Amino acid sequence: MRILIATAGSRGDVAPYTGLGVALRRAGHEVALAATEGFGPLAAEAGLEFRPLPADHRRHGGVRGKRELVRAAASFVTELGEGFADAVDGGTDLLLLSATTAPLGWHVAEATGTPSLGVYLQPTAPTGDFPPPVTGTRSLGRFGNRAAGRFALRMADRVFEPAVARLRARLELPALTAARMRRRRDESGWPVLHGFSTALVPRPSDWAAGLSVAGPWWPYAGGDRRLPAELEDFLAAGPPPVLVGFGSMAAGEGGRVSGIAVRALRRAGLRGVLQSGSAGLAADGYEGDDVMTVGDVPHALLFPRLAAVVHHAGAGTTAAALRAGVPSVAVPVAADQPFWARRLAAVGAAPAPIPFRSLTAEGLGDALARVVREPSYAAAARAAARHMAAEDGAGAVVAAVARLAG
Repeated sequence: MRILIATAGSRGDVAPYTGLGVALRRAGHEVALAATEGFGPLAAEAGLEFRPLPADHRRHGGVRGKRELVRAAASFVTELGEGFADAVDGGTDLLLLSATTAPLGWHVAEATGTPSLGVYLQPTAPTGDFPPPVTGTRSLGRFGNRAAGRFALRMADRVFEPAVARLRARLELPALTAARMRRRRDESGWPVLHGFSTALVPRPSDWAAGLSVAGPWWPYAGGDRRLPAELEDFLAAGPPPVLVGFGSMAAGEGGRVSGIAVRALRRAGLRGVLQSGSAGLAADGYEGDDVMTVGDVPHALLFPRLAAVVHHAGAGTTAAALRAGVPSVAVPVAADQPFWARRLAAVGAAPAPIPFRSLTAEGLGDALARVVREPSYAAAARAAARHMAAEDGAGAVVAAVARLAG
C-alpha cells in the first residue's frame, strides 16, 4: 500500500512517526511522511518520502497560559489547513492521521475516498478515568472527567472550524462543521491506535471498541548513529550525569534556566548535561568540568547512561525516560505536559512535578537529590521499562494496516 502519515507540531509530535514509517516500509509498504516545515531531514534519515505541510510551530512558541495556547493553536491550524490537501496525491491508498491532523484529514479522506486510521500520541477521547490531558490534571470524578473531555473536544472543534470551512470549499464538498464531522467519525467507530504505553495510561474502561492503546512507536535512529566524542568522554569521566532539556519549549528562557539548572545540579552534587533545545540551554560561563552542553542526540543512546532526566514532560521524552529505566524530574510548561508529568509521578518514576513558572535552583536541586538517592524512583522506572519492552506499538499498527488491506 501507498501510505501517507500526516502529523504536525514540534519535534516530539513528528519524530515518533519516523520509526512507525520505517516499520511500515519494512512490512512492504511505500510510506511518505507529511509534517510541518523543517522536518525533512528526519524523514530523509529514516528513508521516507517527505511532504511539507504549510505551517511552522516555531512561529507560535513561547506560549504560557491557556488563552495564549488557544490563540496560538488557532493560528497554527489556519496555516496548516491552507495546503493540507496538497500533501495527499491521487496515489495514496491509506491515510494515517495524528490527533492534530485528523480534523483536517477526515475531509480530505471524504473528498478522495481514501481510507484512514488514527495514530494518536495522546488520549483525546472523553473518559471517566482521568480529565482531558489539555485542560489540567485534577480529577473531577468520573462524570466530571467525561464532561470535561467533551468540552475539550468542543473547544478543539472551534479552533479547527475556520480551517475546515476553507478546506471543504477548496475540495468542493458541501458545508459541514468540524463538530459534525467528528460526530460522524465517532458514530462510525473510526479506529484510533494510541502510541503510548499502558504502563503510563491503561486503556480506559469506558472507551469505544475502536480505540486501542498500541504501545509507543519510537523515533528512528540509524544503526550507525553515535554519541558525539566529547559527550562520550564526559560520560566516561565520572558517575552517570543528569540531562536537563526542554525540547521545543521554553524559547527565550535559556539564560535563566541554564543558571537554575547548573546551581541545582551543584546543590545536589551531580554532574549534568544541558541539552540546548529551543530554549538555548548552555553551560558556557559556568566554570567547572561537571557540566557540558549538547545539541540533538538520540534519546535511545543517551538516556540509559544517565542518573536522571529533567524534562518538560512531553509525551515522547516521558516515554523515552521510562524506556531507559531512568527516573525523571518533570517540569511541565504547557499543553498536555502536566498530564504526562502527573502520570510519571503516579507510577513512582518521578516526584511531584515542578511547574515551569515555579522552577528554582533550590526546588530542582532538592528534587534531583531525592530522585537520584532514593531507590524507589529508579525501581519504578525499571519496572515501567520492563512493561514497555513487551509492547510493540509499531507492530500493532502494521497489523491493523494488514487487516485493512486484507
